Amino acid sequence: MSKGNIGVTSDNIFPIIKKFLYSDHEIFLRELVSNAVDATQKLKTLASVGEFKGELGDTRVRVSIDKNKKTLTVSDHGIGMSAEEVDKYINQIAISGAEEFVNKYKDNVQAIIGHFGLGFYSAFMVATKVEIFSQSWREEEKAVHWTCSGNPDYEMEETIKAERGTDIVLHLDDENLDFLEDSKIQGLLNKYCKFLPVEIVFGKKKEWKDGREQETGEDNVINDVNPAWTRTPADLKEEDYDKFYHELYPAQMDEPLFHIHLNVDYPFNLTGILYFPRIKNNLDIHRNKIQLYCNQVFVTDEVENIVPEYLTLLHGVIDSPDIPLNVSRSYLQSDQNVKKISSYITRKVADQLADIFKNKREEFEQKWNDIALFMRFGMLSDEKFYERAVKFALLEDIDHKYYTIEEYQAAVKDNQTDKDGNLICLYTQDEEKAYPYIQRAKAKGYNVLLMNGELDVHYISQAEQKNEKLRFVRVDSDVIENLIRKEDAEKTVLTPAEEDALRFSFESQLPKEGTTQYMVSVDTVSSDALPVFLTQNEFMRRMKDMSAHQQGMSFYGQMPDQYNLVVNAAHPLVKDLLQTIQTALADKVAPLDEQIAAKETEKEQLQAAQKDKKQDELTEEEKNAVTEVTKTLADLRNGKKQLYADYAKENKEISQLVDIALLASGLLKGEALAAFVNRSVSLLGK
Repeated sequence: MSKGNIGVTSDNIFPIIKKFLYSDHEIFLRELVSNAVDATQKLKTLASVGEFKGELGDTRVRVSIDKNKKTLTVSDHGIGMSAEEVDKYINQIAISGAEEFVNKYKDNVQAIIGHFGLGFYSAFMVATKVEIFSQSWREEEKAVHWTCSGNPDYEMEETIKAERGTDIVLHLDDENLDFLEDSKIQGLLNKYCKFLPVEIVFGKKKEWKDGREQETGEDNVINDVNPAWTRTPADLKEEDYDKFYHELYPAQMDEPLFHIHLNVDYPFNLTGILYFPRIKNNLDIHRNKIQLYCNQVFVTDEVENIVPEYLTLLHGVIDSPDIPLNVSRSYLQSDQNVKKISSYITRKVADQLADIFKNKREEFEQKWNDIALFMRFGMLSDEKFYERAVKFALLEDIDHKYYTIEEYQAAVKDNQTDKDGNLICLYTQDEEKAYPYIQRAKAKGYNVLLMNGELDVHYISQAEQKNEKLRFVRVDSDVIENLIRKEDAEKTVLTPAEEDALRFSFESQLPKEGTTQYMVSVDTVSSDALPVFLTQNEFMRRMKDMSAHQQGMSFYGQMPDQYNLVVNAAHPLVKDLLQTIQTALADKVAPLDEQIAAKETEKEQLQAAQKDKKQDELTEEEKNAVTEVTKTLADLRNGKKQLYADYAKENKEISQLVDIALLASGLLKGEALAAFVNRSVSLLGK
């Protein structure tokens, strides 16, 4: 027996391994199984070049647990190690046996994934003691038994081992006894080793018999050694791609829309298959479905910040020996090879979409609504992707016709360019709610887009920034005459008193409950436009929509909804109503107007007399005089407003017009809606 110290530069190497090298303790199983697969692949390579002339025999890697002994064992029938190799590759931490082997057999080597040394020591994250039993492939070498208890001291002695290969035995510590559970190990093997190139066996297959689950005599092989992404596209059919998709995502019921098979060997090695799932809404639930592999060894499925964020919406597998197998996700994010791979995938995805659009446009349009969220996300977050995707990103109108942005501009520019040269793109987020507005737009020959996707509002703002003189306006944000101004509107001149009569009357009948805010304006639109309608500032409404998906914009999301009730002074109903209001209240309003006029004159005279004096030069009497006349004016004006409010409360036509405007915008509900219905019946009965 020999004893010694492991060749490390610090006695603290084991705490460092436990705490900092790997983010999850469970990763130890991936490392040990990967090393076992590595050893098996090395033996196959030696056999292929004629250096190993014996029988390969059973090359399966086996994982087993012994609950009584509290041990977990990983066994292989691979290349094995001599005492000298154990000393070199195990006792000298971070010396890579794999790297030396690859350099020697680079023309014939198969997938070499492990790094003997560093990965092996991940075992001490869960074990109080680790043993190695190894028999080299060289017949003249003696078997070796190595033992270490998680410190730099080890023991190594000759032993007897019947078969070629290596057994790694972990004596689990009390905090990690959950790794003795079959379900735990089965789950980890499925996660990390599902597609390793050597068969991995864990126990025996089970089947239901006589009302209970029983073991069979057949090995439980947990992995597919030849997954679809390792094969050439020519060898695969569509059903093979679909089958592999469901192998990756057993719980996924929908079929993928289409796939992209990646296969690159320069300037880096990369294989994989990416799938476009059906993405209707909710970005978060679709993210992190891409699995990263290194030579068929699972690395991570937390790909955010490793690939561009919008690519996290895709599903599938990316495999590259240039992706580091171990350490942290932050290390992956900064790795230059990962960044190059990310750029390539972005280009490949864009090229594939462009090809489908060019050669199978009908199919592309049929699937557009399922990939639109991905497209919008990509265009908003990656300028390079935008430059490619803008040529095939689609807009859909309410008649379900599709256009690129360039095609759409050409189609509507003659009819939807306003008097200032702006091309106005009308859109709706809800066809049913905006139906009256859509019909008025269509009556004028205008086209209306359907923009009801989760990121469509963000895309609208981006399109406006990229295209000068292009504006998107929601079709129900104003009357159509105001949305696309062809010429300056003719103004019907109202006196201030007439504007007050309309504004005060309608203002008094607007809802007061809740956080929604209303204001009233009197405008001359046209005689065939609605008599009263609600508008909402396009900018503010858009900011509120965007705040739901964009950090730093919560301020807009917390603001109350604001609407402007426009009273159309050009409409015959409004003209008649104004005359009715003025006639009914003439005797009451006239005296108030005279008093208001007198007090305004008095206030102007007081202010004129005081204009050359500083505030501290004014007497209390002078200050009180201005304060008193200001208060009197406010009381008179409030009294005038109250007159109109009292009248409007009894005038069913005013309430009816207000409710029609609210109803058209989907804002009339509950008790107010019931009152509207009853009033409508009453008015019909006249």
